[in-house]
Amino acid sequence: MNASANNLPQKLRMTSSGFTLIELMVTIAVLAIIVSIAAPSIIAQLAQGQIKATSTLIQTSIARAKAESTIRRSSITWNYNNTNALITLVDKGTTLASYNLNPESSLTFNPSGVTTLVIDKEGNIRTTSGGAMNLAIDIGDTRAGATTQRVRVNTKRAFECSGTNC
Repeated sequence: MNASANNLPQKLRMTSSGFTLIELMVTIAVLAIIVSIAAPSIIAQLAQGQIKATSTLIQTSIARAKAESTIRRSSITWNYNNTNALITLVDKGTTLASYNLNPESSLTFNPSGVTTLVIDKEGNIRTTSGGAMNLAIDIGDTRAGATTQRVRVNTKRAFECSGTNC
């Protein structure tokens, strides 16, 4: 069977097969409504993912500092610079590694003011004065409102807590 456009009746050959302007406008309006409903939850998901990534970065940087202190058999200084949103690992004045945090991430240290850790060659985490470490780092995101994640740092390790009361 050979069906071509030339064999169709005149009326069917003259009509175009497309969308009208009104159909396109209705479709775009429906899509705009769906996007406006979904956008806040997408932003919250992105912020929550950034909080998780920052938490992992902090834990990883402390674990690397512990490994470097054991390998080098010297104390490694872990420092967070709030101005630059930068974590650095330093051995005897030499920067071993630096980690840039997302500018939208916010860190709150408890006790406040303790943004430098010293990891000795045995892998123990101490304050700069040599005292035992008991630090909580609350990680937030400017897009997430009150949602935070807590990383606890004690003399032996850094670990993630659920909630802020751990």
